[in-house]
Amino acid sequence: MRVAFLGLGVMGYPMAGHLAAKGHDVTVYNRTAAKAERWVQAFGKHGGKQAATPALAAVDCDIVCACVGNDDDLRAVMTGPDGAFQHAAPGTIFVDHTTASASVARELHAAARERGCHFVDAPVSGGQAGAEQGILTIMCGGDPEAFQRAEPVIAAYARAVTRIGESGAGQLAKMVNQISVAGLLQALSEAIAFGEHAGLDMRVVLDVISKGAASSWQMENRGPTMLQNKFDFGFAVDWMRKDLGLCLDEARRNGATLPVTSLVDQFYADLQQMGGSRDDTSSLIKRLRRS
Repeated sequence: MRVAFLGLGVMGYPMAGHLAAKGHDVTVYNRTAAKAERWVQAFGKHGGKQAATPALAAVDCDIVCACVGNDDDLRAVMTGPDGAFQHAAPGTIFVDHTTASASVARELHAAARERGCHFVDAPVSGGQAGAEQGILTIMCGGDPEAFQRAEPVIAAYARAVTRIGESGAGQLAKMVNQISVAGLLQALSEAIAFGEHAGLDMRVVLDVISKGAASSWQMENRGPTMLQNKFDFGFAVDWMRKDLGLCLDEARRNGATLPVTSLVDQFYADLQQMGGSRDDTSSLIKRLRRS
């Protein structure tokens, strides 16, 4: 397939690489052109190339993927003056991997339909490691036909690709994911801090309880690094605060109550004030070790 990929951050860079390695004809765009140049140097052997604008990247493409920062960034690369919608042919499928609002997904779905195109909101879970290994979990919203056409391409960097429902459903499912992760990380932080205060060897304790009902991906993958005070992973506190803000905004609209999420969001604000904006989300434990 002829594929454009817009946004080469810690997630987009390897995701676009998997597409090229799988034999797709990939054109990339990144706001910082030097990063796109580095990507071409790495994946040009597979035919990868770069474009100066999102609009030029989308020319003659079957699928246009995006993985950018937020709603405003997404609108800029899609519907801005140099956005991908400008040169996209009818029938083009836009696949957005940004964690964004459900409202912007529905907005762009409607805008794409007016142009005879399709839009699938497809936020991802699995972090930088999942992107690099090509084992992301992807939650999609959009029309069934567009999803079916896009799914084999998305599968280049995913182990699970699931259509949740209509436009916006993928973003809502990602909010469910982030609410779950935030609560788990705070609970894990409290558990580790409690055990440390009690004088337990927490390496042994985590090894034991990870085999029982308390087990989770966060415990198995972040528990050991939390014990070592290692927080230099891909998903930063700043990004989690952005995501939790989306969750809280949506909850205000739909009437859901998120007391724990609201509290953990404030704990992440504390970490930002402590200078930990770029630390991994598991750095929640640093607040507890401070006391």
